[in-house]
Amino acid sequence: MVKLLPNILTFMRLALSVVFLLMILSSPGVEHRSIFLDGAFVLFLVAAVTDVVDGIVARRFDATSKFGRMIDPLVDKVLVCGAFICFALIGEPKLFGLSGGALAFIHWFVVVVLVVREAYVTILRHIAEAKGINFAATISGKFKMLTQSFAIGTVLIKMAHVQAAWGDYFTAATYAVMVVATAVSGLLATRRKSWQQLKSEEASHESPLPSA
Repeated sequence: MVKLLPNILTFMRLALSVVFLLMILSSPGVEHRSIFLDGAFVLFLVAAVTDVVDGIVARRFDATSKFGRMIDPLVDKVLVCGAFICFALIGEPKLFGLSGGALAFIHWFVVVVLVVREAYVTILRHIAEAKGINFAATISGKFKMLTQSFAIGTVLIKMAHVQAAWGDYFTAATYAVMVVATAVSGLLATRRKSWQQLKSEEASHESPLPSA
């Protein structure tokens, strides 16, 4: 049963993620919006904690698996990319009094960067894992996830409680750091040892036989 706990926590996080995304989408028309968004923020924190806990449990009880390494990042992508897509759909966060078109460009640009990076790394992970190469998370990937999670929390708090100008600057700075961290972690994906190992093995298999 303990061996299954990390995957149980992962699927629990998936369920929490779906509820969280629905809360974001429905937030514009909700009464007592600040309280509702505080609830969404707490739900997001719980989902984030399950992500940390399932990794600790998997390592502590030697319950890591190929399935876990594949499904865990996918659930993270549902939560994170889904959050920014939902923010873009409802036009949040508002920044510097920008018009609808300019604001939409910023929101969807961020979404494109995140989705392209995650799709790219997911493809690399599937290729590597299919070849039996461990493609677990790296420091750059974890830092990227930290900045994305911080940005989501920042937007929720801004929507619920911060209308002052400093909130716009803080949110914009958070978005900038997140976009850079996301792009850099994607570029570093092909430089990790596991991917280099796979490319070396493929190159050795493709090299021509020496002539007699």
